[in-house]
Amino acid sequence: MTKAKSSSNGSSAKVSPELDTPTDLPQEAVDKISATLNKLLADTFALYMKTKNFHWHISGRHFRDYHLLLDEQSDQIFATTDELAERVRKVGGTTLRSIGQISKLQTLKDNDEPYVPPREMLRELMNDNKKVAAAMRKAHKVVDDLEDAATAGLLENFIDATERRTWFLFEASRQEGGNEQ
Repeated sequence: MTKAKSSSNGSSAKVSPELDTPTDLPQEAVDKISATLNKLLADTFALYMKTKNFHWHISGRHFRDYHLLLDEQSDQIFATTDELAERVRKVGGTTLRSIGQISKLQTLKDNDEPYVPPREMLRELMNDNKKVAAAMRKAHKVVDDLEDAATAGLLENFIDATERRTWFLFEASRQEGGNEQ
């Protein structure tokens, strides 16, 4: 027998008994945590893709440094996706299943421009990382209120890593003496 649960986008979905993970959290908490983390996960995938896009298309005199920085950052961002998704499953929720679902839930804007100057790439990624850090803080409040200490702890580490990326992008994008970095 299957039971109805809220899906990540708020609609009711059938969950098979095989996916009905046992948890001590009330169903309302599972639904709130899952929805919060799935939205964060969608933005994390969007940030990962944009970082890889800019990594692949960066150019200019600082190409090597920026290319390596963005590759390192994209690896860090991608590593968080599995932990976020698995956390949703651990608390008894279901997580993202498609690119379409990601596009419905993401709040970060994609960048499909044929050319973006390097400094603008770094600034855009810096601002997106700041938005993700803010979303993580909001998610932390949600899970804290629901007494989900494990998710709160996970988010604290992700916030720190996101702030580090923001700092590196800020420093890399600074202008020295009016010249573009």
